[in-house]
Amino acid sequence: MKRSIFLPVVAMCVISMYSCEEVIPEQKPEIAVTVSAPYPDTTEYATITFSCQGFEMDQRAMTRGELQADGSTMTDLWVLDYKDGALVQQLHQSSSDADFAEPTLNLSVGTHHVYFVASRGQNPTLSTSDHTISFTKVLDTFYKDYSVNISATSSGSHSVTLDRCVTRLKLLFTDAIPEGAATFNVTPSTWYFALDYLTGNPATASTDQTVTMNIPAANIGKTDQFLNLYSFSPTTEWTTDVAFNCKASDNSILGQATITAAPMKRNRITSFSGPLFSGNSAMTLALSSDWLTEYTATW
Repeated sequence: MKRSIFLPVVAMCVISMYSCEEVIPEQKPEIAVTVSAPYPDTTEYATITFSCQGFEMDQRAMTRGELQADGSTMTDLWVLDYKDGALVQQLHQSSSDADFAEPTLNLSVGTHHVYFVASRGQNPTLSTSDHTISFTKVLDTFYKDYSVNISATSSGSHSVTLDRCVTRLKLLFTDAIPEGAATFNVTPSTWYFALDYLTGNPATASTDQTVTMNIPAANIGKTDQFLNLYSFSPTTEWTTDVAFNCKASDNSILGQATITAAPMKRNRITSFSGPLFSGNSAMTLALSSDWLTEYTATW
């Protein structure tokens, strides 16, 4: 038995933006990698179908087979089977697969740790050598370390609930975007673009990595535009400085601001609002029912 997985080729990224989001057709060429069957014919194993679904958000669970959260569908699911500390087999599903979120694996008798990662992040790269999945653009992502003891009579279905493993920084600009504005540029002093799938924690941090977003002409002159930037996050609170600006096409700065020690935490939105192009100040209080209580402040 052979099992094929597909690893998309890495491309450049932009940050997620709602009112200011530029729609760019996404192309994901894929490279097929063949993985040999994990067990010889004499190995005793059970056939298990995992029914994956997301954690309950405001008493509403993500739909099995769709894996939706905040109105968006996860695009990829990775399943990595470890036994006695070694990778036995791996599977990568995309949302177009008929059995998406319902993978079936043959598991040998004994105790397994099966790691699940569901995400809609862009341009993922899986590295089993350092057990990470990295993205050029992190978006909502869910994770589970599922321990299961298999006997010869264990064949059947298992329900697996995945938990969110990212935090979200929200920046809302209370004044109008001026004529000539071309890009928003956000530079966190610390940010995490990769997940360690063995622990569920962020992998090595990126330092002062700038993420740039093109501003569509239709958004010029509009107020209360906001952008979102996702990062993998531990469950404990951590802080990062954030510098951001708006530039014209000639690279001149039209407005800029800095946030010092923004507190980030897994499954929480940290929201900042304020003027970027004028001297007026504003503060917005908001709650996200699908996340922990939102942290809000002005810059």
